[in-house]
Amino acid sequence: MIEVALVEDDSGLADGLRLLIDGTNGYSCKQVYGSIEQALRELRRAPDVLLLDIHLPGMLGSEGVRLLRAKFPSTEVIMLTVYAQEDRVFESICNGACGYLLKKTPPSQLLRAIAEAAEGGAPMSPEIARKVVSLFRTVRPPDRVDHDLTPQETGLLRLLSEGHSYESSAANLNVSVNTVRNYVRSVYAKLHVHSKSEAVTKALRRGILR
Repeated sequence: MIEVALVEDDSGLADGLRLLIDGTNGYSCKQVYGSIEQALRELRRAPDVLLLDIHLPGMLGSEGVRLLRAKFPSTEVIMLTVYAQEDRVFESICNGACGYLLKKTPPSQLLRAIAEAAEGGAPMSPEIARKVVSLFRTVRPPDRVDHDLTPQETGLLRLLSEGHSYESSAANLNVSVNTVRNYVRSVYAKLHVHSKSEAVTKALRRGILR
């Protein structure tokens, strides 16, 4: 059972998401909040995945993700936004978000993204994945390339930076999903990171991905 929490100030959308998630086998959504402040105050049990609206009354989601991750480090946070051209994408990912989805994402894809995040993936809507790569290339100048990643591991990082799941990455690399997971563990060890977003961020900063 994947336990999901939701922070969304649009009550209609929040109710719809809660009903979708809680009504799907293998998923549970009992904790719903309208602001970062309320979530920090009332969220007692760390969910597996937290869906977080980027624009909220009071503290913005892009800022609050850092506080939520500090309080619940095992929780994976997926940001939700209306617009692909969201200026706070970069800030949210640097603050610890593992993924970024448009609110118009179809229900089946949203559920797959939640499952992917729970398994350590980095789900992103394709439009947002392209913006993230562009932002890192223009905002952060690459450092000196100094790593011992294999071509396969670098290829996997590139696919993850473009928003691919483990399954689609495996298909692109012509390997099994278990092999992809082994690559991910190796990448973590070599780059000294603990999440997909950290790995992609570090690879882009170092110029491993161009």
